Amino acid sequence: MKGEVGGLHIQYYSICKRKLWLYSRQISFETAHEKVIEGTLLHEGSYKRKKKEIMLGDHAKIDVLDQQFVQETKLSSKMQKADELQLLYYLYLLKQRGIEKRGRIAYTKEKKVVEIELNEENEKKIRKVIAEVFKIIESEQTPKLVKLPYCRNCAYFDFCFALEGGDDDAT
Repeated sequence: MKGEVGGLHIQYYSICKRKLWLYSRQISFETAHEKVIEGTLLHEGSYKRKKKEIMLGDHAKIDVLDQQFVQETKLSSKMQKADELQLLYYLYLLKQRGIEKRGRIAYTKEKKVVEIELNEENEKKIRKVIAEVFKIIESEQTPKLVKLPYCRNCAYFDFCFALEGGDDDAT
């Protein structure tokens, strides 16, 4: 899959390397997952008057682009680090196309807004992340299962833990 990665690749990199690897092979359980459906409904109802869903290449889809900001809407800030990396990636892609913007993440349940800039340090960080994403998705080996606090709420939970015998440790 040499070429482009998308915002979800970047987000999954931050959340779980195994999820990233599975997703890159079109192994997805998310279309019927409760949290994904809730997020889709939120997205459809947000920013009605602003231009929505701008595609950057084949794999990156920005929620909203206005005069100043690239805006993403999320339910909660539980995965804020992953959300910020995803937004930095979008800002980086835009910069590659000669467009410089700031980023904004709106966390609707918390009524919280986080602003982010693609400064030199963040640009270096996102370039490193992109390289690491390619390394993972080009690997023939599935990344090792790592039990994380949020595994139980993940759409991939049953797939990852099916052979584990018990899931008491995945909470």
